[in-house]
Amino acid sequence: MSAPSRRPEIRRRRTRKEKIASLRKRHAAATTDADRSRIAAKLQRLGLNSPGHPLLKNA
Repeated sequence: MSAPSRRPEIRRRRTRKEKIASLRKRHAAATTDADRSRIAAKLQRLGLNSPGHPLLKNA
């Protein structure tokens, strides 16, 4: 694989990793149960790409 064909893949992985990190941070800081469950649902949807590896420890 040449560098130009790897760039989109690397960018996609990096942005996904950053989004997961920010959602985990928001989930930890969530005060209400509704916010926590909404963010957990988003993480669950993102986790469908990596089966067997939960994105939240308690999900």
